[in-house]
Amino acid sequence: METYQLYAITSVFLFGIGLAGVFMANHFLKKIISTILMGGGVFLCFVSFAKRDFAEFSDPIPHALVITGIVVAVTSAAFALSLARRIYKLTGEASFNDER
Repeated sequence: METYQLYAITSVFLFGIGLAGVFMANHFLKKIISTILMGGGVFLCFVSFAKRDFAEFSDPIPHALVITGIVVAVTSAAFALSLARRIYKLTGEASFNDER
């Protein structure tokens, strides 16, 4: 098994765990962490798609997309955490409950 295949399998596994967490969790923080985990799987998938050959260099475009995506993911995670904190401050609840 080559390295890029291992990266691809791991990225699908990470994305699947994150997707399950988004649909199954009720707590805001668990949903945000699951979304971050899904993003990590997508970034790893992009890196695994980069062309690798011992005679040539790897393709820099997927790596540039991953670096840019990491910056966007960190800022959106910080924004989501601040929104979750604000919702908790206003309502006193940290989960999605329809029982009222």
